Amino acid sequence: MSSRTTLPTELPPNAGRAAAGIAIVLVAQLMIVLDATVVNVALPRIDTALGFGPASLSWVLNAYTLAFGGLLLLGGRLGDVFGRLRVFEIGLAVFTLGSALGGLAQTPGQLVAARTFQGVGAALAAPSVLALLTTSAPDEAARNRALALFGAVSSGGASIGLVLGGLLTDVGSWRWTLFINVPIGLAVIVLAPRFVAETPRRTGRFDVVGALAATGGAVALVWTLIGTPEHGWASVRTVVGFAVGVALLALLARTELRHPHPLVQPRLVRDRNRVGALAVMALLLGANLSMFFLVVQYVQGVLGFGPLMAGVAFLPFSLGIFATSRVTPALIGRVGPRAMMLTGTGVLALAYVWLSTIGTGDTYLAAVFGPMALAGISSALTFMPVTVIVLSGVEPEHAGSASGLLQTTQQLGGAVGVAVIVSVYAAGAVPGRLVPGMAAAFLTSAAFAATALLVSAVVLRPAPRSATAAGGAAGEELAEAVAEAA
Repeated sequence: MSSRTTLPTELPPNAGRAAAGIAIVLVAQLMIVLDATVVNVALPRIDTALGFGPASLSWVLNAYTLAFGGLLLLGGRLGDVFGRLRVFEIGLAVFTLGSALGGLAQTPGQLVAARTFQGVGAALAAPSVLALLTTSAPDEAARNRALALFGAVSSGGASIGLVLGGLLTDVGSWRWTLFINVPIGLAVIVLAPRFVAETPRRTGRFDVVGALAATGGAVALVWTLIGTPEHGWASVRTVVGFAVGVALLALLARTELRHPHPLVQPRLVRDRNRVGALAVMALLLGANLSMFFLVVQYVQGVLGFGPLMAGVAFLPFSLGIFATSRVTPALIGRVGPRAMMLTGTGVLALAYVWLSTIGTGDTYLAAVFGPMALAGISSALTFMPVTVIVLSGVEPEHAGSASGLLQTTQQLGGAVGVAVIVSVYAAGAVPGRLVPGMAAAFLTSAAFAATALLVSAVVLRPAPRSATAAGGAAGEELAEAVAEAA
């Protein structure tokens, strides 16, 4: 193709420093993402060591999700106001300290408090990750390559966490699933200021009411959704929790429309494509969490896998993501984000229909390997175009708020997915048997993906032909860059 003759022959002067900065920030993102699942396969040993009990053990996971999802918007706004690198480092310091305290915990309360502390740190650091990636890249090609790697890390981090958690638990102790973050966090805190430039601060008054309403509303909704499988959708706890959450979000909307320096820019949620992409992201995460919740139980309870092998069982998902991420920059330049999202969500629905057929007499290769690989490929096809659409047209000074909005959507989508899928599974479950109820739960995940397909088809506007054609040459160039990086 003619585009190959126009490739640049020299790198930008700051390319080496920028690449190092991007790598450091991506390491932090991987640590934050995988920590949501790294303790999953260690939960039985944590229960034995600290004596949680079956009802309270879920809070080892839920405390992290609650703090993370509830404070993300506030973390994005703090980065805009005080500087993203500064807030990123403060968040990592809090996260690293929480990891150390969790590894040292001697009681259930201490561990849950430490996991909450980790979630607070992650909420401060995570919104700045995407903003630092986009502002650190020296040119558009580097920016898209960083977004592709961000998508691979963010989508694959959860399954990597399962593998790492299983390995650490098998060869050492469950405490190392938390201690492993300490040296990594310290290294990133030391190296980041040397290779990542601080971003300009956004002056103006801080939106206190908006911050409190956004944080309180998100916390109320996540807390309510986490407890729904246990308490039921019609319980007083659930009804009141939803009412409080909706009321606080209504207060947020009213405040943001009137405040001169709002926490969430109203224009971010007035764009039809951005709102559609956020909805697709929420549905994607809601569908995928069923696999992490149900397949871990299936491979350990039915197939007899240990913690390490249960983690390794998720490698097809991770490998599918990383392999597909090599070509997503080229695809997005050739066919556009909407076509990729239509394909990805459609294939994901088929993957979960396939998973719904598992039974007690199946083997891993026959029942799990194929649909998991398909889910990884389809997730990678969807994740990057969603990220591109959400950040498209956002001014640099609002990039932190936009990325905070994206990641808040991920957490809330995951919480909704867990609540709905666990409720469906419980309705069809048989005491002492794991498989009954799984078919309906996986079909519910397929319905989530099918809804995402419908949103992509109806809500998202097709890109003009001229824009798609213009992106073709750049897409080939980006594909070569991603291949070299991988």
